[in-house]
Amino acid sequence: MMNDLTPARLRELKRDATVRPYDLAAQLGLSEAALVEAELGYGATRIDPTLARLIPAVQKLGEVMALTRNRSCVIEKIGTYNEFHDGEHAAMTLDAEIDMRMFPRHWAHAYAVEAAGADGSRRSVQVFDAAGGAVHKVHLRAGSDLDAWAELVRELALPDQAGMSDFASRTGPEGARMSEGQAETLREEWAKMTDTHQFNTLVRRLKMNRLGAYRVAGTPFAEPLSVEAVPALLERVQAEGQKVMFFVGNMGCIEIHSGPIRTLKPMGPWLNVLDDRFNLHLRADHVAEVWLVDKPTTRGPAISIEAFDEMGTLIFQCFGMRSDRGGDPDAWARLTRSLPAAGEA
Repeated sequence: MMNDLTPARLRELKRDATVRPYDLAAQLGLSEAALVEAELGYGATRIDPTLARLIPAVQKLGEVMALTRNRSCVIEKIGTYNEFHDGEHAAMTLDAEIDMRMFPRHWAHAYAVEAAGADGSRRSVQVFDAAGGAVHKVHLRAGSDLDAWAELVRELALPDQAGMSDFASRTGPEGARMSEGQAETLREEWAKMTDTHQFNTLVRRLKMNRLGAYRVAGTPFAEPLSVEAVPALLERVQAEGQKVMFFVGNMGCIEIHSGPIRTLKPMGPWLNVLDDRFNLHLRADHVAEVWLVDKPTTRGPAISIEAFDEMGTLIFQCFGMRSDRGGDPDAWARLTRSLPAAGEA
């Protein structure tokens, strides 16, 4: 950190900022967590990020807003953290509203933050990775349990509440990793899949990643679409009343919306969904590649639309909901096939 960016100076910059902390941190060349740590002793408390302690404490807060983001997309869901399942490598909450997949090794720093706002005190739990990049945030609402909040801060506070953390260096994006010589094996084994979760194991074994595998496999497994397919997707899902599963995440957390999309509000480069208990904010100008992906399963084909930025980083995935959950797989298949292909005007 530059010598003049002391905690006191950072607090001053935050007070005067007209942009969100994520953007301010980028402007200052800092991690977002460093801005939070500047408030230690001034409303921020360093807490234990261990999922087995943190998520049950968050569940006691009652109704909150759960926020997960990457560089290009933000998802916000209102609800309660229910049915938590811990795991060494992956954990999850399985609620109809707050549905998440969490990867513990990336939950490195966590804070309980209380700050003055125009409408009173604003309280949040904020989790970051080793480099200080945001993994997940929980924002309390008017009906949240403040006694449970006080208990969370008291029980999870770490002994060290002074000094700034030594954040790790941020690693660059991986980009598309391909093994052209494995193309035939990829296609053969792709066709034999019975569950979508087998895909990650397959591509790792073939020394590829998601985007690399799509580029290698090609039609009929993965077909490139126009970047205009993204706004068209949202518009058609809304117009047809389709129920979808919309996945937004980063290396440490994936948050899922299951259901319809009702209210679209484009604004500049942003494509916004502004529903009562679900908001989505997507930078359409960050979308560089879009893929229509078809994976076989025992329940039928799992068809998704997936968007990547210019560095090959996944922005979002959108699947049609299964018929046993109120979806219409045939209508979803028709919708995805109607989206503009790559090269179309």
